[in-house]
Amino acid sequence: MAEVALLFPGQGAQQRGMATGLYGWAPVFTKVIDSVFGLMGTEGKRIRADWLGICSLIDIDDVRRAQPLLFAVDYALARMVLSWGVTPVALLGHSAGELVAATLAGVFTLEEAVRVLLGRVRAAANGPEGGMLAVAAGADDLLRYLTGDVAVAAVNGPRQTMLAGTTEHLRSVDERLRADDFTVRAVPARNPFHSPAMGPVGREAKRAVEKIPLRAPESLIYSGYTGFPLGAAEARDPEFWSRQLTDPVYFGPALDRLLARRELSLIEAGPGQTLTTFARRHRALRSGRSESIPLSPVHPDHEADRQALLAVADRFGASENLAATPIPVSEAAFVNGR
Repeated sequence: MAEVALLFPGQGAQQRGMATGLYGWAPVFTKVIDSVFGLMGTEGKRIRADWLGICSLIDIDDVRRAQPLLFAVDYALARMVLSWGVTPVALLGHSAGELVAATLAGVFTLEEAVRVLLGRVRAAANGPEGGMLAVAAGADDLLRYLTGDVAVAAVNGPRQTMLAGTTEHLRSVDERLRADDFTVRAVPARNPFHSPAMGPVGREAKRAVEKIPLRAPESLIYSGYTGFPLGAAEARDPEFWSRQLTDPVYFGPALDRLLARRELSLIEAGPGQTLTTFARRHRALRSGRSESIPLSPVHPDHEADRQALLAVADRFGASENLAATPIPVSEAAFVNGR
């Protein structure tokens, strides 16, 4: 089997009920995700209740739910893969997924990462209303449409670009693109992430990062914000982490460099298959030199969640351990440990 790299999706990948089929069924996943919720305090209990469908307080696309849940699910899935004895040679996160990669690489402790995450969420919740669009076009093809505060938010591939802006400006750009026959899809986000409109949010979120003794990564991270491996100076710079709310994501270029010199099995540790879809369009995967393996189904339900995970675990000889000692949901909440 080829060497493994882990991919972590971010804002836009969230789905109602994502990975809930693993909760109480996969012991490592359950214990880790409850540890994350526990570190979130009282808000963690509310997030967990929303996630499990016990109540409905805040919609999944609201930043107060989307980003904490994405972090928790991504991190718990990754820790489960590591528990199988898998040692990834590289990590690559998209948007908020980079915080998961940095936590696994030791830039942040889990407790510190949760503080940074919640600081971002609080700042974004008070930020400007807006959204994001996925457009089937190259970034250069879209420059003449960028009016008002609308900006290129992500370059995910040669013809896979995301735009972001505040509501009124983004609506105008959306209408112009559709009138010119571009394929456009709204991304489930209520803020203009990765655009200059989020400047005040980034400056507020920086305060939480400045209080943390940031460290050089102990594992190789390809940064979606530079397209290159994350260096020690960047990792230790609070400004680098705060700019992630305003700077564009260069997932496509980062993926190019990750796949340039080695054959890899890319495991998407997160809900859905967004990054798997991007990766499978890459020439290294089209040629069969590398592959992308999602841990989650396209559409979550309990049985699909479990079958998707079992299929991957079986490849690493770990399927017999997944549900060996299932934890009843009523007993699973806030298990101690990391």
